[in-house]
Amino acid sequence: MELSHNRTGDVLVINASGRVDGSNASDLLESLQGLFDPADQKVILNLAGLEYISSAGLRVLLMAAQNLDKQDKSFSICALSDTVGDVFRISGFDQIIDVFQSVEDAKQG
Repeated sequence: MELSHNRTGDVLVINASGRVDGSNASDLLESLQGLFDPADQKVILNLAGLEYISSAGLRVLLMAAQNLDKQDKSFSICALSDTVGDVFRISGFDQIIDVFQSVEDAKQG
């Protein structure tokens, strides 16, 4: 799994690629929390490059979303591949975390 990010004003966009499973989910949580800045009001996780996510990865995303929600900050996910999108729909995570088609849609949402 690889992460890159960019920040425009108070919007943080994190781009994830590769795979998230039990072997690296805790690394993902640590990396995400390390990127969050107190000035960020909106955090968007772009999963366009993500090939696979396990239940451990979903748990990390839920923890990140809850952490940001406690701080009154917005968290959303965008650009899910068909495979990752199926995991989100089957698990019901698309009902828990806002999911958008693109980064631009997430910025507006």
